[in-house]
Amino acid sequence: MKKENFMDTLKQPRVLAGAAMLVAVNVVLYYFNIMIGDTLRIGVSFLPIAVCGMLYGPIVGGIAGALGDVIGFMVKPMSYYFPGFTISAFLVGFLFGVLLHHKVITLTRVAGSVLLYTILISLILSPIWLYIMYGSPLFAIPRVYKAILQYPINVVMVYTVTKCISRYHFVINHNY
Repeated sequence: MKKENFMDTLKQPRVLAGAAMLVAVNVVLYYFNIMIGDTLRIGVSFLPIAVCGMLYGPIVGGIAGALGDVIGFMVKPMSYYFPGFTISAFLVGFLFGVLLHHKVITLTRVAGSVLLYTILISLILSPIWLYIMYGSPLFAIPRVYKAILQYPINVVMVYTVTKCISRYHFVINHNY
């Protein structure tokens, strides 16, 4: 079996079109975030990037996440541009690509992926970026509460969407 090269993957029109559509959905979902104060945001805009990582692999998912962040900032700037959030967005696509690409979608695998996303992005990197930008505390109880409350919701959303998409691809016997 030939090892998959991400440059070959990027050259395929179906991958470019699919990734572009998922980036567009990401940007649209960015509009539906709920802001709590200046530094706490509840949203589901990570979901299309997670799907992109699952479908097309970690590199394409990461690039889509970074592009979605930059385009989302250009369309709806909330503050000044900070590249740390673009790094986080890249890592979202990369993380879900590594953990879900060409893998059987199980509730355990999705729960572990979302847990890693919650800890790495929501509880570690985002507070660091916000500390650099605004001087906000690195550890904040509301952020921990938000992560605990949103975790099961994110697991259900990611599991439902990725399971449906993986079944669809299996039914049409289409390699992704």
